[in-house]
Amino acid sequence: MRLIIYFSLASALFLNSSCINAQTKKKSNQEPSVATKSTKYSINLTEEEWKKRLTKEQYNILREEGTERAGTGKYDHFYEKGTYYSAASLQPVFSSETKFNSGTGWPSFFAPIDKDAVILIKDNTFGMERVAVVDSKSGSHLGHVFDDGPKPTGKRYCMNSAALIFVPEGGKPPTSSK
Repeated sequence: MRLIIYFSLASALFLNSSCINAQTKKKSNQEPSVATKSTKYSINLTEEEWKKRLTKEQYNILREEGTERAGTGKYDHFYEKGTYYSAASLQPVFSSETKFNSGTGWPSFFAPIDKDAVILIKDNTFGMERVAVVDSKSGSHLGHVFDDGPKPTGKRYCMNSAALIFVPEGGKPPTSSK
């Protein structure tokens, strides 16, 4: 049993290694705010309320900071025009105009839809130094950001498909997380 758990953790770290890079570039005023885990958010639900609002996979990623396996998310190789909303807060967080194929197995964007749509939080889990991306209304985990993206920002917002809801261009914003 211990061997299975060890192998599972080692596999997760190996798969996530494509989303690991040093966070050394200087912050510009076009980038999202940096916060701590104690930051206050406008949407505050109990964990039971979140469990009712989200699917099990959404809850794991958004509220427990989980991640989907590389290459399994529905938005990885998905390039329709439209807007990506946080499945937790239902606020717009990314546009298809900033989406690119990073080759990592996760949907990637070079910038959020607006600098106030997401907040960045230092993440030192699993012995790595990374920067987590959370939606600014609920503090729910969307993914991580790295400094190896394309121009013009040089950023790669590596997101979980299950944390996002896509609405095609001209469509109505989502009214439900599920």
